[in-house]
Amino acid sequence: MHGTSHIVSDVMTQTVAAIGRRAPFKEIVQLMQDWQVSALPVIEGEGRVVGVVSEADLLPKEELRDAPDAAYLQLRQPVDVAKAEGMTAGDLMSSPALTVRASATVAEAARLMARGGVKRLPVVDETGLLQGIVSRADLLKVFLRDDEDIAGEVRREIVSYLFPLSTSAVQVEVADGIVTLTGHIRDSALIPVAARLVRAVEGVVDVRFDLAHGARQASGAGRP
Repeated sequence: MHGTSHIVSDVMTQTVAAIGRRAPFKEIVQLMQDWQVSALPVIEGEGRVVGVVSEADLLPKEELRDAPDAAYLQLRQPVDVAKAEGMTAGDLMSSPALTVRASATVAEAARLMARGGVKRLPVVDETGLLQGIVSRADLLKVFLRDDEDIAGEVRREIVSYLFPLSTSAVQVEVADGIVTLTGHIRDSALIPVAARLVRAVEGVVDVRFDLAHGARQASGAGRP
């Protein structure tokens, strides 16, 4: 079977707001506000990503402003104190940056985000140069896929392979991303396999079955 998995380059944003190591604190805040983003890639040279500075990296300075006494600082982790005293993107950024390649699948990017606890990933080429950025919202675009497009892939890539003798007896319907398979099949043991494969199709929200075991008799069968 040949899937049609989307890759990061299909959904990423190519126009990216980025900042250099020496960018001052206020410039970072202003750029985030102008672009309505919560994090910025930090680049150097020709655009190599060396880190990411996020709102979370900036907040310790606000905490320090509210409680500047030495006793407070002694209770903080060293990294928090360093960020509270940071003045530039290089001081504040998280490094090395968690990045993704444009050729990675959307599922791989989603796993990276989940494991890293981040909302967006800089997209880089093989040399680490910035190519774009992909956000959680970008990854959800696959769920905007047309229902009939999903149905066509399920029929072509799954039903025709798993149920080749029952293809005409298995109907595929998709509504709001929910796939329903109805009809007759010869081997009910294949239903869990079908469920796993259908859920892996991009844009599928859920899968439901109304399949009877045993081949459906043709019209007029059994008549003398």
